[in-house]
Amino acid sequence: MTTFDVSHFINRNPVSDVVEETYEPKHRFQDFGLEKPLLGAIIQAQLQTPTPIQDQIIPHILEGKDVVGLANTGTGKTAAFLIPLINLTLKQYNRQTLILTPTRELAIQIEDELKKLSKGMKIYSSICVGGTNIRPQIQSLKRKNHFIVGTPGRVQDLIDRHVLRPTGISTVVLDEADRMLDMGFINEMKRILKDIPATHETLFFSATMSKNIEALISDFLRDPVIVSVKKKDITSNIAQDVVHCGQKDKFDVLVDLLKDKNEYARVLLFGAMKHGVEKLGKQLNVAGIPAESIHGNKSHPQRQRALARFKDGHVRVLVATDVASRGIHVDNISHVINYDLPSTYEDYVHRIGRTGRGIQSGKALTFVA
Repeated sequence: MTTFDVSHFINRNPVSDVVEETYEPKHRFQDFGLEKPLLGAIIQAQLQTPTPIQDQIIPHILEGKDVVGLANTGTGKTAAFLIPLINLTLKQYNRQTLILTPTRELAIQIEDELKKLSKGMKIYSSICVGGTNIRPQIQSLKRKNHFIVGTPGRVQDLIDRHVLRPTGISTVVLDEADRMLDMGFINEMKRILKDIPATHETLFFSATMSKNIEALISDFLRDPVIVSVKKKDITSNIAQDVVHCGQKDKFDVLVDLLKDKNEYARVLLFGAMKHGVEKLGKQLNVAGIPAESIHGNKSHPQRQRALARFKDGHVRVLVATDVASRGIHVDNISHVINYDLPSTYEDYVHRIGRTGRGIQSGKALTFVA
């Protein structure tokens, strides 16, 4: 950000005593008419009552309608589309669903949830993401697949190689569509959707509704049902402040902060550039602060390993670029620190939203020269 209003980064008194109106779901999971094995898996996954997005959107997907779900991460939207799609697959075993996501990490999370919700049901899936060897993915697509979860670039590559045949797809899910547009996947998304039979259903999930999003919806969805469960202000329960520092002592200031292990228990640290993020991670380790880094130059296994070490507490700090961080959902992040300024205010909101999730409070600091 070359120019910005510093007040955007300051909210020292977050609203913590506002009691959100409790949502009363209109349905229980038993009310959706789901197949018995799926209901059993839902109970096993300890999903007790539907979240607002699940409650409102599942009936429309079960009816085969195109839907637009406007929801932030952490609202249960993955299960909101997986539950009805698994049910439809159990009833019509030759169905095939394509799920497009912005990142490898999110694709893996979706497939993990799919496996959990379809355990023992003989429902098969493949992950098709960039940054990994394409050959095992080609082999996997030669087998029967009910669900294909992938990133747009790799999915388009597999279509071009005639390994993935769009003519067999019954449903397309575009998850975090706004992020896919931000990351420059618009052309791949359009090409993939254009090749899929006109009779397919499209399920569209996004946190924002921009002009580009509206254009995509208008081009590719038929009379969609729109369900919005967005919170008015996802940052209201996050304490936000700036850290003033000169360029020379910026790293020293960061180390002094992070030395307080009790306060800075689990920190997501944002840098602007891939090489800067890698260097910062190494410098923190030299300074005695266990850290991992995650960015686009790292291989898929390296990124997964770094994320796993952060999740299980082997390191307190994960240094990330904006793109690499998308699709990362880690509980109990105590602080988000903007070591480098975000490019836009929307990116700022997206970054700091990784802390203070749900009813938890969180803290965000932004370094300002």
